[in-house]
Amino acid sequence: MKLKAGETVVFAWITYKSRAQRDRINAKVMADPRLASAMDPKTAPFDVKRMIYGGFASLVKV
Repeated sequence: MKLKAGETVVFAWITYKSRAQRDRINAKVMADPRLASAMDPKTAPFDVKRMIYGGFASLVKV
């Protein structure tokens, strides 16, 4: 499940003021019907397992 030739994966970190804020925002995102197909493993735009076990290299380091 490694990154395929020519693929690029971009991550962005999000910070929240509190766990309560994080939980409130995440609940709204998960409930958004426009994102329903992205939340379904059968129609998701990527395989989460590949993200976890992909062996990625950083492009930008802060």
